[in-house]
Amino acid sequence: MSLLRVKNLSVSRQKRTIIDGVTFSVGEGEFIGLIGPNGAGKSTLLRAILAQLPYEGSVTLNGQESAQLKSVKRAQFLSYIAQDREISWNMRVEAVVQLGRLACLPQFSGLGVQDQQQVNSAIEALEIGYLRDKPARELSGGEQARVLIARAIAQDTPMMLADEPVAGLDPAHQLGLMQIFRELSARGRSIICTLHDLGLAARWCTRLLLLKDGCLVADGAPADILREEVIRDLYGVEVYRTQTPDGLIIQPTHIVR
Repeated sequence: MSLLRVKNLSVSRQKRTIIDGVTFSVGEGEFIGLIGPNGAGKSTLLRAILAQLPYEGSVTLNGQESAQLKSVKRAQFLSYIAQDREISWNMRVEAVVQLGRLACLPQFSGLGVQDQQQVNSAIEALEIGYLRDKPARELSGGEQARVLIARAIAQDTPMMLADEPVAGLDPAHQLGLMQIFRELSARGRSIICTLHDLGLAARWCTRLLLLKDGCLVADGAPADILREEVIRDLYGVEVYRTQTPDGLIIQPTHIVR
């Protein structure tokens, strides 16, 4: 059974169609890059999967309609890294990461040993141990982003949705996050993340979904999707494209006039 099945999904806002008849499914262990130009509907698609927006069609999580699930049940299956990653809560960093375990706890109970191990593992993976006791809202934007990513990883769900997770991160932490996602997928977790960096999408994702004007126009391996003519038509740029022992390299070079 697919972890996620999206069928004929459409989303309209203020009488304008944002997502139009999108269909795809996701199995275990996939690291999917959701790509497309600004305004293509990427964030809207993620929010519809989360049942944060009303939709037509069907979105099933492990065979159950997403909009019909209680929020706790959905959170036990699906974690989410939102595009807005500013922390305004007066909490220590470790406490913010611990919030990722709440959906897994019986009511009125505290974190157990295994829960804290998940928290510690996420903090270590995101290299934020030195921030553990600092107030989260006093951190830089990039540090706050890493804290919230750690919270989602600590949630330890079968599937994760991430909206532009590398935004605001320096190059080393961008690569580190992509490696973490790839390792999580190798252990069976499935990840869908929106990306504007085609180089990262080419290098790390196992599969790409390409949106244009709210429609799914391509679905496949990065090498098959990220062809020069496709990128030129979609983004209006020329790219340098080459295959290396480390994987496919894509680098935009100039705008098509």
